[in-house]
Amino acid sequence: MDLFDAIVERQEKIAVVGLGYVGLPVAVALAEKVSVIGFDVNRAKVDNYQNGLCPDGSMDEERLRASTIDFTSDETRLSEARFFIVAVPTPIKSGNVPDLHYVQAATRTVAKHMPKGSVVVFESTVYPGVTEEICIPILESESNMRCGEDFTVGYSPERINPGDDVHRFESIVKIVSGMDEQTLDTVARVYGLVVEAGVYRAESIKVAEAAKVIENAQRDINIAFMNELAMLFHQMGIDTKAVLQAARTKWNFLPFTPGLVGGHCIGIDPYYLTYKAEDSGYHSKIILAGRHINDGMGKYIAEQIIKSVVRMKLDVKNVKIGIMGLAYKENCPDIRNSKVVDIVSELHEYGIVPLVVDPLADPRLAYEEYRIELSHPDALKELDVVIVAVPHAFFASMSVDDFDAMYGSGQTKMIFDIKGVYQKADFVNKGYHYWSL
Repeated sequence: MDLFDAIVERQEKIAVVGLGYVGLPVAVALAEKVSVIGFDVNRAKVDNYQNGLCPDGSMDEERLRASTIDFTSDETRLSEARFFIVAVPTPIKSGNVPDLHYVQAATRTVAKHMPKGSVVVFESTVYPGVTEEICIPILESESNMRCGEDFTVGYSPERINPGDDVHRFESIVKIVSGMDEQTLDTVARVYGLVVEAGVYRAESIKVAEAAKVIENAQRDINIAFMNELAMLFHQMGIDTKAVLQAARTKWNFLPFTPGLVGGHCIGIDPYYLTYKAEDSGYHSKIILAGRHINDGMGKYIAEQIIKSVVRMKLDVKNVKIGIMGLAYKENCPDIRNSKVVDIVSELHEYGIVPLVVDPLADPRLAYEEYRIELSHPDALKELDVVIVAVPHAFFASMSVDDFDAMYGSGQTKMIFDIKGVYQKADFVNKGYHYWSL
């Protein structure tokens, strides 16, 4: 009996290593078909999952409670599996250099416990070559086994979109790859059990690694172009949103919009590609230019706020500002690499400490990560300026009357609708100073 059939017959188990916003949905989906061990080094996280709790919102808790996943933080339990899925973070270090220590640590852990005949699949976003040039040597040295003889590897990049109920793990085409045809077939069939959208068999591991990293680089560049247009049109006194609405009447105009680009994917993955490019002797031009623009948008927005405050003849040191949203994107609690923090930091340079509100974000994490104390929404009173930084659904559904209650009496109301989610005329007609990218 081959490995796939043994997995389907529950004679062999799958182990998902890393139970964050990527690994947990994968584990839950697979556990509805086969036997799954869910491993994470974070004991508190494992305890939550065992109790059916998912604080980061990456999984419906009712579905989690119904899951048969065998959650554990005991790495020796990994010896019970023969198919491993590694889904751990790949952040960047100072200088925008790839930080692979999570992948390397997870690889060492798997190598210590995997039995002969195992298949190890990596899902973490990496630059082309990491799986074969970095992970395989670790697997061999830690296990005292040889790749291709005692175990094989594959790569299947994650494409999960946090906060998106439509584009879920099961509904996104899954790229799969393997070091040989047999491994590729096994990996494809395993994911095919649960990915309703189907799988795409890449011709090599490097192709699959490269495909993933350029997906986010492409989006980053397109948003950078929109951000540059926004800065240009502001300089020219033209409404960016109106320009884009007009341009979209052409059938092949791409509907990107300006905004803050943060998070653990789009704001980071391009640096993995440019790092590998530099290592190969090629200096990126477009990709790094896009990153430079997007990394500077928080500072740019803060500067526009200060200029508007000065034009309105308000006292900069005593102006009261409220910021709605800290997460890196709407309808998501994740604050990793949030560019709203850049706005807060720049305002601090002017002696302004804004009130920051985000009902989805974890106050403890906000303080630990950024030293930002989240306020209750009721604290947004007597303000001079409101910044809608992250348009969570409950923010986006607010009316002008809802905003009226946030301001003090007698002064001009200033609203900075960064992503332009509201109708400008609704605010202007009620005497607001309205600004958006």
